[in-house]
Amino acid sequence: MTAKTMLPRRRFIQGLAAGGLLLGLPTLGSAREKAPASATQAPVLEGTDFHLVIGQQRVNFTGSSRTATTVNGSLPAPTLVWREGQEVTIKVTNQLAVPSSIHWHGMILPFQMDGVPGISFRGIAPGETFTYRFKVRQSGTYWYHSHSGFQEMTGLYGAIVIKPAAGERFKADREHLVLLSDWTDEEPMALFSKLKAQSDYGNYIRPTAGDFIKDVSRYGLGKAMDKRRMWNQMRMNPTDLADLGGDTFTYLLNGNNPAGNWTGLFKPGEKLRLRFINGSSNSFFDVRIPGLKLQVIQADGQDVEPVTVDEFRFGAGETLDVLVTPKNDAYCLFAQSMDRTGYAAGTLAVRPGLKAPVPALEAPQWLTMTDMMGSMDMGHGKMAMDHTMAGMQMGAMDHGRQGMGLAVPSKKVRHASSEYGPSVDMRVDSPRTNLDDPGVGLRNNGRRVLTLADLATIGGPLDQREPGRELELHLTGNMERYSWSFDGLEFGKSTPVHFRHGERLRVILQNDTMMTHPMHLHGMWSELEDDKGNFVARKHTIPVQPAQRISFRVTADALGRWAWHCHLLFHMDAGMFREVVVA
Repeated sequence: MTAKTMLPRRRFIQGLAAGGLLLGLPTLGSAREKAPASATQAPVLEGTDFHLVIGQQRVNFTGSSRTATTVNGSLPAPTLVWREGQEVTIKVTNQLAVPSSIHWHGMILPFQMDGVPGISFRGIAPGETFTYRFKVRQSGTYWYHSHSGFQEMTGLYGAIVIKPAAGERFKADREHLVLLSDWTDEEPMALFSKLKAQSDYGNYIRPTAGDFIKDVSRYGLGKAMDKRRMWNQMRMNPTDLADLGGDTFTYLLNGNNPAGNWTGLFKPGEKLRLRFINGSSNSFFDVRIPGLKLQVIQADGQDVEPVTVDEFRFGAGETLDVLVTPKNDAYCLFAQSMDRTGYAAGTLAVRPGLKAPVPALEAPQWLTMTDMMGSMDMGHGKMAMDHTMAGMQMGAMDHGRQGMGLAVPSKKVRHASSEYGPSVDMRVDSPRTNLDDPGVGLRNNGRRVLTLADLATIGGPLDQREPGRELELHLTGNMERYSWSFDGLEFGKSTPVHFRHGERLRVILQNDTMMTHPMHLHGMWSELEDDKGNFVARKHTIPVQPAQRISFRVTADALGRWAWHCHLLFHMDAGMFREVVVA
């Protein structure tokens, strides 16, 4: 049985003929407004002075009317176009009945302008206007979203395009923004409560009797029984790829469901720049355009050495720019969810009204033992399930090393004593450190898939210093409790992480869970390195795969209080969030 036939009514396929209805689109703001590239795309505001109004609007993406959180009456929020080197002023008025906020994702700015209530400011109270003002010190593709409650999930997100002062390094004849997101008709808090009560509430691709019969025919009864017994003993689910999928979410492309057929126009032979943004609340997307090669030229707003691929995966918070040169009349922009239960789709075409065939959803693949436990040289001992006294002696949270010999990241795993408690249901003792794995569901699929190892930010690291110290933190969780954390400590139970102002340090993140986490450090660049300490890419959001140990260097040049969290909204709200203090 396929994922498609297992699930209830396919809202992401049925949708509305118009792709979703948003009633009333008032336009505000002193910035210069451009007409959107299509009638179903957010307004574009360009300039240095902006006025954004947060409010509510009735929307219909599924056949049922719901209330969304909007900006200037638009979902997605207006696209903001800035220019590197200019100072921008954004007045944000909150017309909601509850506090709100806007965070400028990936922006290097004073912490008071970062927009995280309780960390960098108190939030924007109902009826108030808050003025953000900062100098634009970078260029590229970014986005903005609320950091209050679940407002991001109900529509408060939009794109930012920053034009470089020296002009674009990679020239294109035309460009289109591709903002992917996930919409649900259900109340986010109700969904979150369901996951807290039953963590696999949204998992419709769990192993079935049919899967067992297939294993028997493939491996024999004994090995099939051993495989099923192993998963049962570990209390793990090999199809635990996403908390929620296509039965809950309608996946949108520039605010359109697949039936809406958002269309980006081109002339044959033109070189197009596509600015992809994952503005979803809880989803990873695997993106491809059948019939076209994708030349990746930018990641998280930073130019990279061009690399040509057929497909890429990116998580909530990440951005990726590609160049394509279409020659036929129409191509499908296809972004299927990691768990293969739904997709967003649109069209590149020479004229409106054309639609290319939409690929069939691929079958979901199970997590492997490498995904679960890392490198395979230590057997089942690499995933400790017991709370032993020996483990209690393994050290304290925020553990690290200082001094000499830091050119290469440490390979020695240091579990904090706080990991040995009810908030942690697995620990990886022999993680993998490779960056060349595209991830579950993308391996050996016959297509060239982008990996972190393929990225190479042009210009190298911003700071040539070796790290003066190393900080190791583990991404932890307990799926049965739906609890997510750093080092076994949910936000509220943890203390801030301290960076010394001006220091160059290495951060090691080890994923001791079964899920991929897109980790976002506010206010400072994360300069990803390989396991030998060689610079790879400069990013603001780094996906960490299951049982993976990655490292990046940080220059703590941003005084103040900053947020650091998983960008899957429910994981962040369930506790995978820390405060960073630079002083």
